[in-house]
Amino acid sequence: MDKYVCIHGHFYQPPRENPWLEAIERQDSAYPHHDWNERISSECYAPNSASRILNGEGMIDKIVNNYGKISFDFGPTLLSWLEEKDPEIYQAILAGDRESRKTFSGHGSAMAQAYNHVILPLSNTRDKHTQILWGIRDFERRFGRKPEGMWLPETAVDIESLEIMRKMGIRFTILAPHQASRVRKKGSREWQDASGGRIDPTLPYDLRLPSGRKIALFFYDGPISRAVAFERLLTRGETFAERIMGGFPGNPSTDDRLVHIATDGETFGHHHRWGDMALSYALQHLGSNGDAHITNYGEYLELHPPSHEAEIVENTSWSCMHGIERWRADCGCSSGAHPGWTQQWRAPLREALDSLRDELSSRFEDAGKKLLKNPWVARDGYIEVVLDRSPENVSKFLAGHANRKLTPAQSVTALSLLELQRHAQLMYTSCGWFFDEISGIETVQVLQYAGRALQLAEGLFGGGLESGFLERLELAKSNVPAHGNGRKVYEKFVRPAMLDLRKVGAHYAVSTLFETYEDRARLYCYEVEREDFRTLQSGEARLALGKAKIASAITREEGRFTFGVLHLGDHNVSGGIREFAGEEAYQAVLREIGDAFRSADLPETLRAVDRAFGGSTYSLKLLFRDHQRKILEKLLQKSQGDALAAYRRVYEQNSQLVRFLSKVGHPVPRSFSAAAELAIGTDLKAALEAEEPDAEKIRALLDESAETGIPLSDETGLAYDFEKAAERIAARLRASPAELFLLLSLDAVVGMGMALPTPANFWKAQNIFYEMLQTVYPEYLALAGRGDGNAGEWVRAFCELGDKLHIRVRGE
Repeated sequence: MDKYVCIHGHFYQPPRENPWLEAIERQDSAYPHHDWNERISSECYAPNSASRILNGEGMIDKIVNNYGKISFDFGPTLLSWLEEKDPEIYQAILAGDRESRKTFSGHGSAMAQAYNHVILPLSNTRDKHTQILWGIRDFERRFGRKPEGMWLPETAVDIESLEIMRKMGIRFTILAPHQASRVRKKGSREWQDASGGRIDPTLPYDLRLPSGRKIALFFYDGPISRAVAFERLLTRGETFAERIMGGFPGNPSTDDRLVHIATDGETFGHHHRWGDMALSYALQHLGSNGDAHITNYGEYLELHPPSHEAEIVENTSWSCMHGIERWRADCGCSSGAHPGWTQQWRAPLREALDSLRDELSSRFEDAGKKLLKNPWVARDGYIEVVLDRSPENVSKFLAGHANRKLTPAQSVTALSLLELQRHAQLMYTSCGWFFDEISGIETVQVLQYAGRALQLAEGLFGGGLESGFLERLELAKSNVPAHGNGRKVYEKFVRPAMLDLRKVGAHYAVSTLFETYEDRARLYCYEVEREDFRTLQSGEARLALGKAKIASAITREEGRFTFGVLHLGDHNVSGGIREFAGEEAYQAVLREIGDAFRSADLPETLRAVDRAFGGSTYSLKLLFRDHQRKILEKLLQKSQGDALAAYRRVYEQNSQLVRFLSKVGHPVPRSFSAAAELAIGTDLKAALEAEEPDAEKIRALLDESAETGIPLSDETGLAYDFEKAAERIAARLRASPAELFLLLSLDAVVGMGMALPTPANFWKAQNIFYEMLQTVYPEYLALAGRGDGNAGEWVRAFCELGDKLHIRVRGE
């Protein structure tokens, strides 16, 4: 019996983008990272692209790309974020698939995934078709090949979805063992009961579909998969490898077998720190020892066509013991974090969205027929626009699907109709039902998608749909008394988040006082063309007046606006905006507000702004979150600087006393310790964030903190700053390897960062060092061997840095 092993990681994150900005705004709970996607990428997606394999002394012996060794799928919406925000890791994922094709007989390890993680058995036929097609098209565009397999979100399965997948060329999928109903050997008439997880997971199975087609099914090993996810099996790579080998049948005379597991990909690093290293070690251990052949599903299927067939239990999943009730009923499945809460809100939420979908579909079809050859074919093809929103590609798409040459206004209508349908897909993302409470961020996210669809519908068809939707949502009762029900959740969290061109223009207007824009600027998914702009200043007060064209890069909807904004100092900002009403009206606004400001009559200026814009005024509260944070930090600079100077004086005047108190073990008064921590911490952060970090200055500040006995409270932030400083130095060293001072500077920063109470993780610096170990180091080692003194000094410094980074340097 030849033994084969395949490990599958299902990588996915709930979408977090603001539907009106098409971007994730800052999430403070992810500190020190910008948002949770960024944090999880640093904890999981990145480590798996360059995973460490240690030798017996705990030194890094090898760095490998796990994506080239395992089977995996990534959510298309997550890959879209990675492509834009973390392109290095995105490219490593694609490279892993290319590497796997070389390793596994031409079969890539990446699998497709239904587009935005909807529960397919709960979708109607048309949506199943679109979800599967979009997932395939997204995969083809990214990986440059057709997918062999497709991951079913939550492994939720029904025959119709499998029929659609097979018709579109998908050869196999992965299911949980309890999703098998019965099995039989091909050629036999006798079925064997396999319910309750009694199926042999080491075999592939064919499922005969009603159409006569067949699709291969792999039922993963349940106990080992659970141990990986929930029983800390990833604590040691050796233990992980042993457990996998224990999954093979004991009879050595049997045919070749495959032990395969499937878990959330985030298990390998995010849920279990260093899980990526247990994975890479286990794979190397199994492969190099000859214990088993590492493979993927495509290769194994080619080598071992199914000798058995299976039937499934429809409407089941891997994460709900009640089938798929977790996404439509109060079945009892929850996170377990809130005993006593119910999930009775799930059913009315789904019913509200289903009713909205049906109403939107009817109106979409009627309106779409007037502009498009076939509205539903256009919707299926719209993924090509989602993947490439360049003006040329959008125009090409419209030309191919329109029933005539469209005017600019008709193009806006057509794109708005299709965007409405995109958001009607996104609002079914499974995370909206998975957790405990309707006011949770995942459920609010799907309600925001519904809100965007409703907003588009109102612009296309007029009002009326939202009221019925909210009536149905009112039946979804919250567990939190303050939130009441789904209607209140929508009104509290969705409606205030809605944007239109006027609000985007207002954001632009207010931010012009604090940011410098080109005549043509991009604000998230909006384009701004400044047609006129002028500023006036009187003491601390500043006035900005102008006109601009705001256009959506998504729907091409555009509008022209006049604006005026007055800044009185600090956070006191008041501005207004209105649709451009012609040049004469615009000049009148400039005169009225400008004259009042030039006369230094600020109250009259405020009244003039109010009159000019009809009482529709805005302040800093309006700004998009990231821009608001950036502007507020600018506004706070002077006040913070004054406060810091005061604290610094207190510290400097008492620093010797603080040192003495620390030496004799006397408690340092809080007023002194707070001043010291703020002064030292601020200087240290500035030194680490410098373009060229000064290692000696950093060391002096750390020594000062130690001498005064004042700990720096933000240990997480401090470690993060050390990591970023090391990354910048390492990048400069890679570009200029001959600069010895860079090598010494990096050595110093790494040494200090490793000694912190919360040691820094120099992952990127290690990667650059390992790369230089393969490329630059051999050259300097050879020069040193020929008596080059400078090269010898470089080699010694490089080896010392390797020790600090825990990387084994051969030939020292």
